[in-house]
Amino acid sequence: MAATMAAMAGSSLLLKPKLQAQGRSFALRSGAALHLRSRVSPFSLAPPCRFGSLRAKAADDGLEPKPKSYSVSEELEEVYGLDESEGSPAGTCDPLCSVDEMSSVDFEANYKPNSDIIKAVSVGALALGTTAIVQHSWVAENQNLAMSVVFGLGYLGIIFEEFLAFNKSGVGLLMAVTLWVIRSIGAPTTEIAAKQLTESCTDVSEIVFFLLGAMTIVEIIDAHQGFKIVTDSITTRKPRVLLWVIGWITFFLSSVLDNLTSTIVMVSLLRKLIKDPDQRRYLGAVVVIAANAGGAWTPIGDVTTTMLWINGHISSVRTLQDLFIPSAISLAVPLALMSLSSAAESKQQDNSPALTSEQMAPRGQLVFGVGIGALLFVPIFKSLTGLPPFLGMLLGLGTLWLLTDAIHYGETDRQRLKVPQALSRIDTQGVLFFLGILLSVGSLQSAGILQDLAQYLNEHIPSVELIAGTIGLASALIDNVPLVAATMGMYTTEQFPMDSELWQLIAYCAGTGGSILIIGSAAGVAYMGMEKADFLWYLKKVSGYALAGYLAGIGTYIAALQFHGPSFPSLPGF
Repeated sequence: MAATMAAMAGSSLLLKPKLQAQGRSFALRSGAALHLRSRVSPFSLAPPCRFGSLRAKAADDGLEPKPKSYSVSEELEEVYGLDESEGSPAGTCDPLCSVDEMSSVDFEANYKPNSDIIKAVSVGALALGTTAIVQHSWVAENQNLAMSVVFGLGYLGIIFEEFLAFNKSGVGLLMAVTLWVIRSIGAPTTEIAAKQLTESCTDVSEIVFFLLGAMTIVEIIDAHQGFKIVTDSITTRKPRVLLWVIGWITFFLSSVLDNLTSTIVMVSLLRKLIKDPDQRRYLGAVVVIAANAGGAWTPIGDVTTTMLWINGHISSVRTLQDLFIPSAISLAVPLALMSLSSAAESKQQDNSPALTSEQMAPRGQLVFGVGIGALLFVPIFKSLTGLPPFLGMLLGLGTLWLLTDAIHYGETDRQRLKVPQALSRIDTQGVLFFLGILLSVGSLQSAGILQDLAQYLNEHIPSVELIAGTIGLASALIDNVPLVAATMGMYTTEQFPMDSELWQLIAYCAGTGGSILIIGSAAGVAYMGMEKADFLWYLKKVSGYALAGYLAGIGTYIAALQFHGPSFPSLPGF
């Protein structure tokens, strides 16, 4: 017993720092199965491979054991979710099973195989039913209607994913496949549908590769704490001044990064700067508005502007020139109005805690400089070579990959700072969501549905400004990626050439319109989760300011066109 206790205590010293560092549950990654015994002495141990796995993982993360005792009951409670008196969970877990599920002491008692069978049969029946319906002759005869119904149902599933408990990425992928199956049935020949699918995949893959590269670069910078260079420059603690400082830093940060990453970085900073939760929530709303506004005026600042840029609807120089002032106005107006509000003042006297953020990783400044340089080099690469932007992004990622491998060579405790670890942390499900949505929209375009919708809008809403403005307002409720993708399918560059008023307004409206409601953008959703802000609070306290800024930005763009006319042509390739 004493030997067992000693082994357990020694292993716990390696385990505890990992739990403290991450502050969350984690999965045990080991090539061998995890053999757990049920209802035995709490001192019974799993095979040594379990702690060998933990020891290797702790070494990868560069964590040193703390000379603090750690009891057996504490380890059981944190690893398995057990009290000392409850023992270990039952069964044997293969490498693919959920450790969290196996670790629940109530899992065996609450497990209902009949319920799982019913769910599996239900999903299977739904799949078979969908297959039977798709194969019906009515679908081939009424292809456009069938595709519209499927897209509508799929879109409802995406909008109400929280209520339906289905992830929107899975819904998007199923919707895309179903739509293309219907298209293949309704097309004159299967070869025509296959050719259209190939063309659609070519366009979609450029965006997917671009996003994967950009997200990985940002994750590498974040792993090295590179953004501390930006956040540590904030010294003021005066609420009204801080409101402006936070807003403009986020605005320019989001012009290079995506709005989601910018929001996470800045809200995390606010947690260290502001004690008052109400004040912090208010400033967090400023971050959301600024992040969405900042992403609208550069081709790499937001997914929608990236889509428009890659597909040749906007150019780099013209977008920077035409949309910078409207985007800045869309932020300045809310900042001015919000700074006049009493909510901008803190209710607490002491609102200047010392920053206790994590220390920048070794070579963090170098990685930050190279990473940001790689992002900024993408438009230059496109101009110099004439090749698609995603190749420039992959070039930057490859360069940063080799750099991190070189500077961390031989440092076994720095594996988390390398690209393979960064790839495991990027938002892959978000990329799959974009893939599903863009393929779905591509099927609608191939069937001619979007062109019919564009003709309808032109007949009933002849004003380009109204069309773009309506799309922006819709993006407050509906994800802006499919909205912009649908718009690109509705109108061609023959109808509206590159950098025309429609495309520039779409880039602005789809980006900034998401700030009007908290659920209108990825930045808003992330902020809602981090600061526990609710929909009604944002609607009451912030939406009016965001709408005022949105309309002011549109007015600024239209006024600039009226008084100054079109801007000078962009440089070749930009």
